Parts: sequence; C-alpha cells; structure tokens
Amino acid sequence: MITGTLINVVTVVVGGALGTLLGNRLPEKMRQTVLHGLGLITLTVGLSMAITTRNLLIPLFSVLIGGLLGEALAIDDALTRLGAWFERRLGGSLGASAGAPLPDGTAGSTVAQGFITASLVFCVGPMTVVGSIQDGLMGDYTLLAIKALMDGFAAMALAASLGAGVILSAGTVFGYQGGLSLLAMLFAAALGGVTRETPWVVEMTATGGVVILSIAFILLDIKRIRAANLLPAIFVAPLIVVVLGWLGVSL
Repeated sequence: MITGTLINVVTVVVGGALGTLLGNRLPEKMRQTVLHGLGLITLTVGLSMAITTRNLLIPLFSVLIGGLLGEALAIDDALTRLGAWFERRLGGSLGASAGAPLPDGTAGSTVAQGFITASLVFCVGPMTVVGSIQDGLMGDYTLLAIKALMDGFAAMALAASLGAGVILSAGTVFGYQGGLSLLAMLFAAALGGVTRETPWVVEMTATGGVVILSIAFILLDIKRIRAANLLPAIFVAPLIVVVLGWLGVSL
C-alpha cells in the first residue's frame, strides 16, 4: 500500500502552495525567522536521531563511504540540474512566484535550492523508512500520516522562504516513499519483524540523523554542505550492520 505516501504528497503540495502564495506578502525578517526556526527543529531532530546509535563507528564509516559514493555519483549536482531544468520548463511564472530573478546563466538556484532542501528534509529520517515499510508490509500508514502533517507545515515554511521549488519535492516524496513501500510489499517475507529496535534500522536512523544535521546547517545559514551527496550513507549503514552480523561481530 502507498496510502501514507499519497497523503504525504497532498500535504506537501498544499503546504508548499500556501507558502508560495504567502511568501511575497511576508516580511523578509519574518520569513528568515520561520526558516531559522525550522532549522533549529531540524537540528534537534537530527541530534535526537544521531545519538540513538549503538556503535558510533557505524555512522562514522557510513558517512565516509556514503560521502565518497555521493561525490563520485555527483548526486547534489544532478539534483541541482534537475531543479534548474524544472525552472526552465515552467518558465517565468515559477521564478516570479519564488521571488527570484529568471535564469541569467547563474540564476535558477531558488527553485533548485527549494527542491533539494525540501526533498532531503521530507525524505531523510526514521519515520520515512519505518513508516514506508509499515505501510507496505501491513498497510499501516499511521507513521506516514503523522509525518505528512509535519511535512505540510514544513512545506509552508520552506516555500515562504525558498519559493515554489518546494512543491516539486512532492515528486521526490512520491518516488522515494512509494518505492520503499512497494519494495516492502515485494520482500515482505524477508523484511518481516522489522521494528524500531532492529539493529540495521537503529543505525540507519542514526546515520540519517547525521545527514539531517547537514540540512540544519544549510537552513541556519551556517555552512553550505552538499548534503545530497551524503544520502548514500543511509543505505551503507544497514549493509555494514548485515556484514558485521555475518562476521559474528556484536554491536
């Protein structure tokens, strides 16, 4: 089932649309304060996830290996080009609604930044992974429904500051969460019994928390990190746990 994902997509679109409409009417200071507030919440969530690890070396190596893979695959650059492509396709109305100038060789970053930041904020975290698996295995979309409500408010705040590119992240949410749910349905037998305490879920959650911290730094204007290039780390972490299990190493 992908019921939870569909709910999430709707809340992102509605929240993003409301934020885009309100964006130009909100004072710049107010928009910055809302965005920074979201950054602080993201920082808190990232920290709370990261400290759940049972072995700090697993997130460490996951981030190192995942970062190298991400840089080799140039994921951040690919998402940036995708965001710029959307802006060119949608034309001036999107750029105007985002409060940004039209592409002049270097522009288009507002849509790309909104798309990338929102995609990562909405798709990284234990609720995304565990919720999608539960939805696929048992048709239980409770976690995704809660996440959808949070994402709707987050989309409104992000779109008010970063523009309509945030709405495009609904496609990422649909593809990523829906894909996880469908995979869970296909491999239901192998994934049966997965809980929050399952070792690979714990370490994936902790590693996801580290990636979320990089998003918080961006939202708080602390440091521009190529966060998308860290995404492979989330999938490296469970592989490390599985390999350690085969080797008989306890966490």
